[in-house]
Amino acid sequence: MPSREALLRIIEIHSQVAQLGLDLAGVMSLSVHGTLELVDADGAAIELAEGEDLVYRAVAGAASHQLGVRVRRDGSLSGTCLRQGIPLICEDVESDSRVDLEACRRVGLRSMVVLPLSHQGTPVGVLKAFSARTRNFGNREVEVLSLMSKVLGAAMYWATRYGRDDLFHRATHDDMTGLANRSLFMDRLRHATAEVERGDPPIAVLLLDMDGLKLINDSLGHAAGDAALIEFSRRLAAATRESDTVARLGGDEFAVLLTHAGSAATLETTLDRIQAAVEGPFGYLDRVLRLRASMGASRCPEDWRDATALMECADMRMYEAKRTRQGRDRTGPAPLDPPC
Repeated sequence: MPSREALLRIIEIHSQVAQLGLDLAGVMSLSVHGTLELVDADGAAIELAEGEDLVYRAVAGAASHQLGVRVRRDGSLSGTCLRQGIPLICEDVESDSRVDLEACRRVGLRSMVVLPLSHQGTPVGVLKAFSARTRNFGNREVEVLSLMSKVLGAAMYWATRYGRDDLFHRATHDDMTGLANRSLFMDRLRHATAEVERGDPPIAVLLLDMDGLKLINDSLGHAAGDAALIEFSRRLAAATRESDTVARLGGDEFAVLLTHAGSAATLETTLDRIQAAVEGPFGYLDRVLRLRASMGASRCPEDWRDATALMECADMRMYEAKRTRQGRDRTGPAPLDPPC
């Protein structure tokens, strides 16, 4: 039987899930972080079934760098769990023929517990907790995480009650703006870097930080901040091609995966065009909000060939641009104009 503390924490998580409503990506993120608190695990993840693969759609702890990673259903403990529809425990990956040993070694895990997630009676993914220690999980952890998986399964049902395909849309898109979320962006970025390795044209990663959002929220309220985020998202999507992936990574952070990025000079021209498109005045009630963004980019294969390294490189350049702009402005961005 789960401890009183575990039951109280699950009740608290259930309450937080209810507050998130139809934001399935937010619910999954809350669930994996809650899993780390409920069991003695180094990492936790939710993997959703997509075709012949399982895709990491929410991660926490030591699994953080696995977001968007795909694993084959065949030859993995997660795939077996999904197929059988029952919780499974692996005491030591080095002696368990059901696991994808190479994938386990990549993240340094030695033991794990995996539970099926069901949507309208059909398994659609798994909740997984893992440890760098052997024999770290038993019946107690299965009991606790079974309660968590039921909460998550119910959230999946309500998030997708208007259409079965909506499950994957809500798991991979930002609820407010409709853009791709971090999980889908990393999935596509990893696929794109692999295609470059096979001879496809160069790609580029563009990261954008929306300057001044906190001041808008503090001065005019979160409704104004939400309106600014939605308008910024609309402008960013309109300034890119259909073949590109535009994502909201969270808060005021956005990203664009530019396919067929061209030369360094061509990329610079593209960045100037995008910056010009997203910046400028935006009317909200009786105010004029000035949208601004700091940007940084990296190219594959010239800068890096690894998805995580490309993101870190673009992030570093974005903050260099932000510091330069704030130094030029002295007092930083001024996103609010007087009432019209």
